[in-house]
Amino acid sequence: MQYSEKVMEHFMNPRNVGVIENPDGYGKVGNPACGDIMEIFLKVDNDVITDAKFRTFGCASAIASSSISTELVKGKSIRDALQLTNKKVVEELGGLPAVKMHCSVLAEEAIKLAIENYLSKKQPQS
Repeated sequence: MQYSEKVMEHFMNPRNVGVIENPDGYGKVGNPACGDIMEIFLKVDNDVITDAKFRTFGCASAIASSSISTELVKGKSIRDALQLTNKKVVEELGGLPAVKMHCSVLAEEAIKLAIENYLSKKQPQS
């Protein structure tokens, strides 16, 4: 199994690791088949993601996918961040081994779940 230099760079020096207290958006996903768990925390101001952090229990690909995903959405509008796809995550990482592609899917799902959580909080309560 061969990892790209960028995957190794994000695995060895992950960006945005941690927790945001009282996040505006939160998403947690997991893949029971491989045991990877990802949590994404978002801080949002005027529908722009001002901060994104993650905690991931998983392999090098899961950590690298989480790291690059938070970098890709920081500074983006909610609308633009919703356009993030696992293909974009893989492209930005310079590829992932076929057996690790699910890690990029988890990152996309965790980001989108955190955004959905943010949007649900904006809905007027009835």
